[in-house]
Amino acid sequence: MESMAIAGAGPLGDYVDRYVIYEDGTTGHLQVPEGLEPTLSRPGREVSRDAYSDRLGELQAATAAHVAALEAGDQARHETDYAALLGAGVPEETARRMSGLGQAGHGRY
Repeated sequence: MESMAIAGAGPLGDYVDRYVIYEDGTTGHLQVPEGLEPTLSRPGREVSRDAYSDRLGELQAATAAHVAALEAGDQARHETDYAALLGAGVPEETARRMSGLGQAGHGRY
């Protein structure tokens, strides 16, 4: 099979990794043809791989902390609802089901 060529276009070279931290604090990992500057989709600055990895780790830790706080809040609401249902005379099994307590991912009961 013959290869086709586009007039004025040469073969692509090797790609290189480039790392970016955007102004909003998010990160980006780009692969661009060697010798070309990356075109950023929004304002940011190119950084070393180590700086990128450090910032990515910070973002992952912040996300994990946020998820843990949301889960703790959910757990507290399930427990409060469960206690209120029991206090209202709802049978334990029904109170568990209605509050979501003890269901997959929703508490320890």
